[in-house]
Amino acid sequence: MKNHKLLIIIFTFIFLYGCRTQQVQSKQEVNGNIPLREYSIQAVLWQQNAAEYRALAYQAFNLAQLQLDNIIANNKEPKKPLAIVTDIDETLLDNSPYSGKQIELDEEYTSLRWAEWVKLKKAEAIPGALQFFNYAKSKGVEVFYISNRSVKQKNETIENLVLKGFPFADNAHVLLKDETSGKEPRRLLVQENFEIVLLIGDNLSDFSETFENSSTAVRNNKVDSLKSIFGTTFIVLPNPMYGDWETKGIMEGKYDWTNFQKDSLRVKKIKTY
Repeated sequence: MKNHKLLIIIFTFIFLYGCRTQQVQSKQEVNGNIPLREYSIQAVLWQQNAAEYRALAYQAFNLAQLQLDNIIANNKEPKKPLAIVTDIDETLLDNSPYSGKQIELDEEYTSLRWAEWVKLKKAEAIPGALQFFNYAKSKGVEVFYISNRSVKQKNETIENLVLKGFPFADNAHVLLKDETSGKEPRRLLVQENFEIVLLIGDNLSDFSETFENSSTAVRNNKVDSLKSIFGTTFIVLPNPMYGDWETKGIMEGKYDWTNFQKDSLRVKKIKTY
């Protein structure tokens, strides 16, 4: 009888311990035991190592130069001085080491860590960018840098551009984010005194406000409707690491998903057969 009771106690303990272990494992899964930045490792490796990435960057700027030559040749007497509007990050400066630091520390974006990176002024030039923008300057075309870096980071940003040899890297030509992230008001400001002939960026919102706050399906449809402009007026640089394609598209414009939910969304939106 005593042995029978002892067996009951032992089996009850094993059962309860097993349930407890399962609950802990389940809780870990829900809270996201997956490394926060594991999904981005391949993208960062590609940008930092793939010769194909460099080739695409050179291709974009070769095409930009070809289009600029055509524009100048066909615009003998422009009513306004000609200008190019360009984004900065992942368009002419490579911030993949910052993304690498996120992976190393297993942390999401934080303004403090980003500010730490910007203050270092170590971002290298994207392949082909420096040569193209200096070529534009040699042709009498001004360059305006419209970026959503904070206006508080203007000095460091200008210093980084100057260190790498980019033209027009000054207070008048570097237009950073102040109160709103939308770039259209800053583009219109440039347009008051210049004719914008090319726009260069890695995110569709670098080109037009029509792409802002849109789902994946809407963004793709808008690109299809404007397909003749890409490669002529809009020059796109590749960026697999981050962008509206992820935050507004894959994550549906929401920023409060748990890590587990984010992982589930990524898997869910992969097409298969």
